[in-house]
Amino acid sequence: MKKRIRFGVVLVYSLVSYFCTCSAFYLPGLAPVSFCEEGKDGEDCKTDIQLFVNRLDSVESVLPYEYDMFDFCKDVQEIRPSENLGQVLFGERIESSPYKFKFKKDIPCNVVCTKVYKKDNKDDATKLDFLKMGMQLNYQHHWIIDNMPVTWCYDVEDGQKYCNPGFPIGCLVATDGRAKDACVINAEFNKKNTFYVFNHVDIKITYHSGELEGWRGARLVAATLEPKSLKHTDEKTPTCEGTNPMEVPGEFASDVSVTYTYSVKFEESSIKWASRWDYILVSMPHTNIQWFSIMNSLVIVLFLSGMVAMIMLRTLHKDIARYNQVDQGDLIKLPSSKEKSSLLYEDAQEESGWKQVHGDVFRPPRKGMLLSVFLGQGTQIFIMTFITLFLACLGFLSPANRGALMTCAVVLWVLLGTPAGYVSARLYKTFGGEKWKTNVLLTALLCPGIVFADFFLMNLILWVEGSSAAIPFGTLVAILALWFGISVPLTFIGAYFGFKKAAIEQPVRTNQIPRQIPEQSFFTKPIPGIVMGGILPFGCIFIQLFFILNSIWSHQMYYMFGFLFLVFIILLITCSEATILLCYFHLCAEDYHWWWRSFLTSGFTAVYLFIYAVHYFFSKLQIIGAASTFLYFGYTMIMVLIFFLFTGTIGFFACFWFVNKIYSVVKVD
Repeated sequence: MKKRIRFGVVLVYSLVSYFCTCSAFYLPGLAPVSFCEEGKDGEDCKTDIQLFVNRLDSVESVLPYEYDMFDFCKDVQEIRPSENLGQVLFGERIESSPYKFKFKKDIPCNVVCTKVYKKDNKDDATKLDFLKMGMQLNYQHHWIIDNMPVTWCYDVEDGQKYCNPGFPIGCLVATDGRAKDACVINAEFNKKNTFYVFNHVDIKITYHSGELEGWRGARLVAATLEPKSLKHTDEKTPTCEGTNPMEVPGEFASDVSVTYTYSVKFEESSIKWASRWDYILVSMPHTNIQWFSIMNSLVIVLFLSGMVAMIMLRTLHKDIARYNQVDQGDLIKLPSSKEKSSLLYEDAQEESGWKQVHGDVFRPPRKGMLLSVFLGQGTQIFIMTFITLFLACLGFLSPANRGALMTCAVVLWVLLGTPAGYVSARLYKTFGGEKWKTNVLLTALLCPGIVFADFFLMNLILWVEGSSAAIPFGTLVAILALWFGISVPLTFIGAYFGFKKAAIEQPVRTNQIPRQIPEQSFFTKPIPGIVMGGILPFGCIFIQLFFILNSIWSHQMYYMFGFLFLVFIILLITCSEATILLCYFHLCAEDYHWWWRSFLTSGFTAVYLFIYAVHYFFSKLQIIGAASTFLYFGYTMIMVLIFFLFTGTIGFFACFWFVNKIYSVVKVD
């Protein structure tokens, strides 16, 4: 026994170590780009380094905006790289910038452009007001060099350094003297009701030379910057060494002129190209918390596994052995009256509990059509999630491949219409349903239609607000084409094969007259049982859920897919075991309505997810504005619906297997 336990611990540790290693694995298929000094370029290396800009976002607003919306310096030859579906859905809008430089050519100070705002010009006033709004809500730049985020690294608590893949456009000192976080970095930012624009950046590009490795040129391994606010006295020949900050008064009483400048410095490093993301990811101190999350989840799994093992090995084993050992043919002599009463008492004991409802346990549920539709969609989401997380663990969906995670999930969902149609049709036929056309149409359109309607409403709000996250009309048409052109036909194909197969054969016959359910205690009633069923699965995921919500709403980079995949497996086990436990208790109380209850028991975890999202909104976020609040809860409802179908399907099939198993091994007259 000790050897088995020791082997199990070693196996779990090995799996965790393997998946954590996979989470840091660099994306296969991204070819490195070599750079050479001017005059030495050729086919195998480049001289020019292009800096791209992405959309700007804020932790105080859900609305991202394109770079051009803030009236920054524009590139004369504007270049927009092609964006995949995931980038468009996430609101990324990448374009070229006027920040251009040559490899290994340091620039002490260079002017990009000068923006002048006239106080009598309404357009200038509108542009300046929008720029002030960006500083007030702490909007962040996101720059890209050689597919790497240009990071702003600064010291945090305990002497650690944090590298943020974005930097603010400026900061505000309010009328009461309170300053935004970015204003704390400089003691000169102290005037009340004043905005300070970060109009200068010191860029440092780190490269790894290929001479030591035996190949020509060099590869960029890091790009960092330090934002500064500088008031340039001579806008034509600035020195970029001034100490006076670039102030924009809160009241637009006079003309304002902002000169944007930058400096570039190159530095050689021994860091290899394959490890160039490490300095960003390692600076996020979440590993210890992730291990705590895994250990916490494993304790819950071990507790539930012990409970299920006790029921399966002791209680159920004894029940089945007692039910099957009585054979009326073995009674040779006639019993006395006293023995008859004893036998009747024993029969009454034997026929109590879960075997008592054998004639009703497989009675088709009410609303079987809706249940089968939910299970079909849940199966589609489950397979999509499993494949996506598995590919992410292998490194194919790393942060280096922008938008790949969402693109992969959408494409997989579209291609997995066949299992959704098959599962829904097969279960609906088992329930005795005959309206197969309605079943197929609801499977293909109901849940995706709800998600698309919510998504379309959110998109209208983004479009009205002028946000970059608003999906273009062409992309909406492409999504509809994927849905109706690929997913719906595949659902029909799966449903055809599902209806062609025979209904699932049940191990016992169903009585014609339903049995009356006895009075239930408080804990075996439907609602308390369902509410209790979602607590343990949610306890396994709530720490991981915090990091996922941070990556979505606080714009932090998520990369720990190894931990996430392990939590996914733990959630799968926990939902299954919790549902089986409660299902057994309800059957022992002679309540045979387990179909919907098994789905809702584990599906109720989604309700706890929604409650946690509300708590996260009020306790962790600083989101203000009606539009941002509406968008937050609109997107949260999509997440809750998907999670409800996912967890509910896991619980249902676990309970379906359990009920079929226990009733197939007992002898029923």
